[in-house]
Amino acid sequence: MSALAENLIALLLIIGGLFALIGSFGLLKLRDSMQRLHAPTKATTVGVGSALVASALDLYWQRGVIGWQEVMVAVFLFMTAPLTALYLSKVNLHFMPDRGKLPATGTTSDWATFDTTLGSGEEPPPDPRPLKTDAR
Repeated sequence: MSALAENLIALLLIIGGLFALIGSFGLLKLRDSMQRLHAPTKATTVGVGSALVASALDLYWQRGVIGWQEVMVAVFLFMTAPLTALYLSKVNLHFMPDRGKLPATGTTSDWATFDTTLGSGEEPPPDPRPLKTDAR
């Protein structure tokens, strides 16, 4: 393997490690759960993806074969991380104590996650948030 290939793999591993570190640091330091959601789904995904690319390139330059395991893990990671973030943010919106803080959407239906279509005679689902009790 040439020095250029080794340097490229080392650079990808360093970049991946830095992104994973930044994502982990953001998870610890950001204030609320909506902000904390972006750190692992953005920076850490890029960090792990960079490490997977480095591993696939190393396997290709060492043995001359394509590392399909790395490719499949990367595809799975990049497909599922945004979906996980989407559903975690929807859950967070439902448990938000003050929905008045949500930004305006510019439409009459407001946030799609709060829209419900009820049939005739159906009751709306109960609010999943716990009831606040007076602690005396």
